[in-house]
Amino acid sequence: MRADRLLSELMLLQSRGRVTAPALAGELEVSVRTIYRDMEALGAAGVPVYAERGREGGFAILERYRSDLTGLTPEEVKALFSLAAPAALDQLGMSTELRAALLKLAASLPERLRGTESEVRERIHVDPAPWTGEAEPAPYLQSVHQAVWDERQLRVEFAWQPHIRVDRTVDPLGLVAKEGDWFLVWRAEEQIGVYPVDRLAGVETLATSFERPADFDLISFWREWRERVGASGAGYEVHLRIDAELTPHARQALGVTFEPLDRGGRSGIARFESLENARRAILPLGGAVEVLEPEALRRSVADFAGQTAALYREV
Repeated sequence: MRADRLLSELMLLQSRGRVTAPALAGELEVSVRTIYRDMEALGAAGVPVYAERGREGGFAILERYRSDLTGLTPEEVKALFSLAAPAALDQLGMSTELRAALLKLAASLPERLRGTESEVRERIHVDPAPWTGEAEPAPYLQSVHQAVWDERQLRVEFAWQPHIRVDRTVDPLGLVAKEGDWFLVWRAEEQIGVYPVDRLAGVETLATSFERPADFDLISFWREWRERVGASGAGYEVHLRIDAELTPHARQALGVTFEPLDRGGRSGIARFESLENARRAILPLGGAVEVLEPEALRRSVADFAGQTAALYREV
């Protein structure tokens, strides 16, 4: 713990030039006495730290001790120091690393750029927190994140409704943060899908690994998926098989766009706002429409149809 604190003190002195003992103590949440002991330890370790007395005094390090980070323009440095730790990175546990990296960057800057950090702090502040309070992390986010990095398969439980859950083994291809929410991009067999991490009812990391598709690009996939969902006005994708007589009137019957997947137009994709909206549109069509995927909707339609049939059998 002390070694980490000494390194932080060294980085602070290199990035800010001269810092008082009370300021260091407040930054690191220790006593002023501890700061004095740490400065002695740094000096004993060969760091040329010295103290200046007086109103403008404090601890500093000799100029020759500084390293020089080259290749950055003043505009690039300003952009870097304008960064704040987004809530999404904080949920992944990476905000501390981001702040530490920026601190090391500041310590490595040449003299001509050394004041940039404080100048940016005085002029620009990026607040990543929502107005309604801190975002709650999804309960399985850390496990999913680790599986993505380790390329390990997941056994996930999709919670389409409180009473309808579907288990599936998936390859976690990536994570996407969108407006404070995390989405898992997953692959199962030949299907690639997207599902909100905070709606997962269960996650188990399996011992089996998977091989990422060589041609898969997460950013390109997300951009295309987002545009497709936005164009349809809904994000709940349903694979249907419809009766031949209904094919010419699929758009009117379903109330949403129907994209054929075969020449006859009997198999295709429809996108609804939710499972409930899809079920509401499909049930009145009876046997003229069959849900192929997702399995949760297929089960839900069968359940509602079964309840209706049972009711009328009693009449």
